[in-house]
Parts: sequence; structure tokens; C-alpha cells
Amino acid sequence: MGESNDLIPLLTPYKMGNFNISHRIVLAPLFRARSYNNVPQPHAVLYYSQRATKGGLLIAEANSISPTSKYHPNAPSIWSREQIEGWKPVVDAVHAKGGIFFCQLFHVGRASEQDYDPNGEAPISSTNKPLKSGNGMEPRSLQTDEIPSIINDFRIAARNAMEAGFDGVEIHGAHGFLIEQFLKDQVNDRTDKYGGSLENRCRFALEVVEAVVEEIGADRVGIRLSPFSDYNECSDSNPLALGLYMAQSLNKHGVLYLHMIEPRWNISGETMESPYTLAPMKKAFNGTFIVAGGYDRKDGNKAVAENNTDLVAYGRLFLANPDLPRRFEVDAPLNKYNRDTFYTHDPVVGYTDYPFLEATA
Repeated sequence: MGESNDLIPLLTPYKMGNFNISHRIVLAPLFRARSYNNVPQPHAVLYYSQRATKGGLLIAEANSISPTSKYHPNAPSIWSREQIEGWKPVVDAVHAKGGIFFCQLFHVGRASEQDYDPNGEAPISSTNKPLKSGNGMEPRSLQTDEIPSIINDFRIAARNAMEAGFDGVEIHGAHGFLIEQFLKDQVNDRTDKYGGSLENRCRFALEVVEAVVEEIGADRVGIRLSPFSDYNECSDSNPLALGLYMAQSLNKHGVLYLHMIEPRWNISGETMESPYTLAPMKKAFNGTFIVAGGYDRKDGNKAVAENNTDLVAYGRLFLANPDLPRRFEVDAPLNKYNRDTFYTHDPVVGYTDYPFLEATA
């Protein structure tokens, strides 16, 4: 315990574009189901500010970009005036502690929980193939001429995030949501310019990136990708080629960072054997590289020390340990997370009541 920070790679500073990062520990975007009627609530002020440190990077949970992206009744959104205003005090609280705060933007596509949609409209996707594990509702395949409107929704959402005070946005291109439904060949069965070849399947994602970069500047834009996962029944026959193509293509847009999910990790938080590594994408991408997926203190330090990543995103550990950087600094024991309270709606229990190190000493 008590190592000096120059011996702890995770606690070394880093320059990410125009941002001076004080340590390499990032709060991963985590859906918490506490934004009633899709509007961020006052209890989110405490939740995020608890995890903010001077120069620390936090990524807010995914925000739906439009009314067509209905994920969950208690998931935050960023397309209405009420939602923008709801985020402002949360962002202000993070900034008051010197934190750097990015807003993750997504469209869920066919992964929408349509059972709470009062209009009963079919979710939109790259395909009309339904999720076998979903509610059985068949999605509607977007017409080619509809796609620019969805891209514009991402643009407007990015503008709204900046109005709410966020420092930047992360485009969610992972976990089987709409962008990944276009990226992966086991889902995308289109025959227009957005389907078929690798280049065509990546077109939608890169046009979203282009629109968001044009709106708020490349120095405020990141993207999250999970080419090796099959979450939401979204897989690809050649995930390495997909990951490399995206990493190289993103360089042309000059985006700030690329946030990728480890091949060894699944959405349940379990690790498994994988023949793949993120190293080729790290080498190919010119900007800041962030990894996520099953990291602990030892793994994170090793990844940074060996230049396999620039920053490490922590989800469950940061959820349960609001002072995670401090605990890593002194190598203190960690609070255990309670999976049963991940997605409940209580504004305190399992949300803001995890103790700080000083309280447990």
C-alpha cells in the first residue's frame, strides 16, 4: 500500500486532445434506470459528482437521441428541452469538482423495449429481423432516404449535449444497438449502399461521426465499438477486419478517442478465452485509445504500463466504489457491487449509498 503515483500507471496524467487528464481511470457509461420519464433527476447530481475528481473523465450513461429511440422508460434522453435542462445541474456538479464529462449518445434500433411505447410503433433498424430474445416485435428496416434524418438526430443530440454543458460526446456504436446493427454482417441484410460490403456496412456509422464532428468539432467526439461481442444477437463473421477498418476510417475524421470493448468480455461481466486482441486497433488509431471489459487494478496498470491503452474504463467497480481512483492509489479493499440494484429505480439504494473509503476505515 502507499506506492508513489509514478509507480502506479493508472494514476499518471495524460493529455487527451485539449483535456488534461489527471489519471487513467474512466467512469464507463452505465445504464442505471433512474431517469424517470427519460429525464435526468436530481439524485443523478449526487451519483455523478460522487465519482468526479479533478481532471478525471466520466462518461454519462447512454442517452437516446430521438423519440424513435425508445429504450426504457427510466433511461435518460437528450432530445427535448426538459431533458437538456435536467442534465445541466448534473454537469455543473461534475464540473464543480473539476471533472471532465462526456455524454454518450445512442439509438437502440431493434433493441428497443417497445412494450412501453403507447403508439405501438415498430422499432427501426438496418433489418426487419427481430431479436429472438426480445419482445418478438418485428423491427422495420429503414428506407435509404430515411437514414439522413437519423444521422441528423445524432447531430442535434450532440448540439443538445453541448448546450447542457457536457465537454463532449461519445457515439455508442457497440452492444448491438442501431449503429452496430448496420456494422455487423450477421444482422445487416441490406442491399442498398448501407449493406453488403464492409465499406457499405460502416457507412452509416461514419456518416454519424462526420455529422457530429461537423456540429461540435472532432476534438470533442469519441466513439465506442465492440466488434468482437455478440450482445443483442449482433455478431460479425470477421470482427478483426471490422475493428481495423473502423479504427483506420476514424482517423480521417480526427476524432478524439476510440473506446473499445475487450474481446474477452461479455455483457454479463464474465471473461472468457478469445483468439483476438485490441492491439491492432490501438496501433491503427491515431487518437486516444480507451479499453473496457473486466479490468481490475492489476490489469489496468499492466495495460497502461505496456502501452496497450491510454485510458481504462471501469464500470461495476466504479459503480460500487465512488472513490475508485483513491482506492487504487492506496490499494485499498473494494466495496462489492450488488447486481440486484443495478437497474432498480431507488434514488439512493444501490446508487448513491456505496461508502467512501474514509467511511469504512
